Amino acid sequence: MKNIAETLAEELGQKLQYVENVISLLDEGNTIPFIARYRKEMHGTMDDTTLRNLETRLNYLRNLAQRKEEIYNSIAAQGKLTDELAAAIANASTLAEAEDLYRPYKQKRRTRATVAKEKGLEPLALAIFVQDGQEPASLAQEYINPELGVDTLEDALSGASDIIAEMISDDADIRKMLRLKMERQAIICVQAVDADKDSVYRLYYNFTTPVARLQNHQILAINRGEKEEFLKVSITLPGTEGQAVVCRGALKPTMQVSTFVRAAAIDAYERLIAPSAERELRSTLTDRAAEAAISNFALNLKPLLMQRPVKGFVTMGLDPGYRNGCKVAVVDATGHVLDTAVVYPTFSQLKKDEAIGVLSRMIAKHGVRHIAIGNGTASRETEAMTVEMLKNIPGVSYMIVNEAGASVYSASKLAAEEFPDYDVNLRSAVSIARRLQDPLAELVKIDPKAIGVGQYQHDMPQKRLDEALGGVVEDCVNAVGVDLNTASVSLLQQVSGLNSTTAKNVVAYREENGVFTSRSQLKKVPKLGPKAFQQCAGFLRVPESKEIFDNTGVHPETYQAAETLLQLCGYTKKDVAAGKLDDLAQRFHQLNIQQVEQACGAGIPTLEDVVKELLKPGRDPRDELPAPILRTDVLEMKDLKPGMVLSGTVRNVIDFGVFVDIGVHQDGLVHISQVSSRKVRHPSEIVQVGDIVKVAVLEVDEKRKRIGLTMKNIPREAQ
Repeated sequence: MKNIAETLAEELGQKLQYVENVISLLDEGNTIPFIARYRKEMHGTMDDTTLRNLETRLNYLRNLAQRKEEIYNSIAAQGKLTDELAAAIANASTLAEAEDLYRPYKQKRRTRATVAKEKGLEPLALAIFVQDGQEPASLAQEYINPELGVDTLEDALSGASDIIAEMISDDADIRKMLRLKMERQAIICVQAVDADKDSVYRLYYNFTTPVARLQNHQILAINRGEKEEFLKVSITLPGTEGQAVVCRGALKPTMQVSTFVRAAAIDAYERLIAPSAERELRSTLTDRAAEAAISNFALNLKPLLMQRPVKGFVTMGLDPGYRNGCKVAVVDATGHVLDTAVVYPTFSQLKKDEAIGVLSRMIAKHGVRHIAIGNGTASRETEAMTVEMLKNIPGVSYMIVNEAGASVYSASKLAAEEFPDYDVNLRSAVSIARRLQDPLAELVKIDPKAIGVGQYQHDMPQKRLDEALGGVVEDCVNAVGVDLNTASVSLLQQVSGLNSTTAKNVVAYREENGVFTSRSQLKKVPKLGPKAFQQCAGFLRVPESKEIFDNTGVHPETYQAAETLLQLCGYTKKDVAAGKLDDLAQRFHQLNIQQVEQACGAGIPTLEDVVKELLKPGRDPRDELPAPILRTDVLEMKDLKPGMVLSGTVRNVIDFGVFVDIGVHQDGLVHISQVSSRKVRHPSEIVQVGDIVKVAVLEVDEKRKRIGLTMKNIPREAQ
């Protein structure tokens, strides 16, 4: 029988040694980002996604092993453990299989079968269930006992039937067969609770389809519609298929089967097994859909966080609004607030002209180059005002920024600590401006569930969702690296090896002692011990350090190896600082691999990473991504015509399509059938959040505010 490491190696298609190494590294308290980046030789260069999948599956298999041991011990304590049952428990590959095996031995609440057993009818039930041709009525005569409440022959037979039905219901093999049958052939029927009451679930008011063909987003929509009492749902097998499965498992065709046992088997199915099987299948479908939704959410979150920042410019953030006006914040190139205001462009023409005057003066005073406009209420009117204003201010551009979660952040304790002197609404404007400057640094302050790139996130298992999204945030922050002297507590606590306490201590140390001048200074931070230093040091950058390696992704434990590598290639640290390493990669690949590894004391994957880091000290991997689209004009829905080709930014990727911002305030939908000329299982095979894409307009429905787009057959000259 395979152990856990062997099972994981087979499932993930990885070498057993690598899997065993990862398990050891995790058990030693190493983080996924650290393992992925600095222990490549030990795991064969698995990426962070594979490592997280391994960790998740490892936890499941360990929980399964623990539960199987508990079941084994419980049955053994009852004196009912056989060699066959012990082997079945050992071979159970899922928690459901293990629980099915335990079902007959689990302490139950009082049932009809337990009542019948108390009346002494279990021997009768066992005798009938032998199915040896004896007449049940004849066997039951001797069990009539008024003192035990068995007054008649019918009482005895009824009790025996209840016991047999529960025995059949507890049969693990029958349940497994039925589970497989339902997964393949069951039909889901969805009806409206009130067909006259309109809702977003109208599509499902009379919906029937095989369970095997159910899409994940359909499962989640049906679940929510049922929860909100718009829908009623049932899952059944066609005709008598369910009864047939149970009868095949319970009856002995080689023996003379009485109609009595057959009736007990049908009762077991209808009263005990079918309701349980339906609940189990609903739960399985929900778990599957939830896991897919969580994966999709994580898939969208990563590119959103990794969007290319618009660095080095003074930026104005506009948080649009009607009654309370448009909140304005100007931040410098590092995100520090320079000025704030509130204008009222939607009140009247006079107020709009006044707003343009106020904003124009702020732009001139502070040298604003970019304007970030939140995409919420009154965004369209604010955008129109901005375009009108920019006609007289050359060199300034704007971008619509997804403000999802900005209000959550602005009302948070974190925002209050960061901006104690600012109104909640002005904090939102600051957040919107910073989202354009550095999406990652700003979005880490917000609960990932509030960022707006998922589906049904509030219906998901929250612990699992938090784990998945937290992992994405952690991976993104560590992939980019963090400036130790400018990072906020929110950003620092996402760094491998740091937590809320140590992140606050880092900032407190920085405020008390001035900027860090080396990575090694981290060792002086309270509660940041050797293990935490090992995990975090490589992901923190110190531009102010005299040690050039401190501003790269080279880990301190590899500094000597990096210096040796430079010498072997004919360079020095001064060449790194001066950026004079043009031939480093070429010279490195011309060296003898074995000699380099021996001289440096590090493996080739680590040394290859060192070369990349030395070529671009302090590099930001996001700078290699496409720049966001900055605009100076605006389109409206009425300007759109079928066939028009536009550039747009992917805002969300979901099961049935892609939402694209084409600059008309309302995102357009590229249905999955329009994403590519080839068939795709999921739109994420083609695009991801933040991608700049060419789309053509298919249809425009101004009344319903819907725009249909296609990415297929775009004219070559428009590409």
